[in-house]
Amino acid sequence: MNDNRTSVTVLGLGRIGATVAEIFLRNGHPTTVWNRSSGKAAHLDELGAVRAATPAAAVAAGALIVVTAADTPAGAAILASAPDALRGRTVLNLATGRPDEARELASWIAERDGHYLDGGILGVPQTLGTPDTMVTYSGSPEAHAAHGGTIAELGTAKYLGADTGLAALHDMAVLAGMYGLFGGFFQAAAMVGSAGFPAGEFTAEFLMPWLRSIIDVLPTLAEEIDSRQFEVNFSDLAGNRAGLRNIRTASHDQGVATDLLDPLQRMFDEQAELGNGADSFTRVVSGLLGAAVSERS
Repeated sequence: MNDNRTSVTVLGLGRIGATVAEIFLRNGHPTTVWNRSSGKAAHLDELGAVRAATPAAAVAAGALIVVTAADTPAGAAILASAPDALRGRTVLNLATGRPDEARELASWIAERDGHYLDGGILGVPQTLGTPDTMVTYSGSPEAHAAHGGTIAELGTAKYLGADTGLAALHDMAVLAGMYGLFGGFFQAAAMVGSAGFPAGEFTAEFLMPWLRSIIDVLPTLAEEIDSRQFEVNFSDLAGNRAGLRNIRTASHDQGVATDLLDPLQRMFDEQAELGNGADSFTRVVSGLLGAAVSERS
């Protein structure tokens, strides 16, 4: 239980919002809730939640205002209906949004003498409040100092610094990695599906065991990227360039489009043409960053 019993307001009672409110209530925080449609998450009433009739009343009741709207613009719209109540309060936005949206909202709240933290939840409602959920957040150092302990009740909390957009950037980057994985999965499923092989059987028996082993290589590849030396610890760019070309040819032979793989092939080709074929295939990151390509020092 949190000893200071910070008063908390939760705006939005979807699955995440309702779970956040329940965690704070069970940890002894005076908790006020508001949702656009009244009566949602009725079990919170039995735990002692106070329901506010308006966003302004809800904001006025809490020292820490947690926003769990559909996205950052939706959360900003809720807060816009209660501008005078924000003075001296801290807003923790847990809605999904972009870095520029987070910085814009932080500026708007600062103009009203409030503090702002932008956050993201890497987890599901069932794991909130446990170490299995990571809560990243960034923004006001003063708000972090005042409310970091309360935020940590939601999971493994990581404060990323004063730049308000950092949490959203990390969130978008994690999702980018996820969609990259999905892209490879969709391509693989289409390839074996073109021969009548079930995606379920292929995924369980072939793809998942291989991907699990590849995950263990990622920290080494990350070290290559951070060093900007691109020494080969796993696989060179020339080999991957040829391998990807073979995958694309096999796909075409099966009547499967390669739209998901073509951009990566172009990047491998560009780096090879710049004379970087003997480097690690992580060299493509330099192309994504638009950095000047030079020989390894």
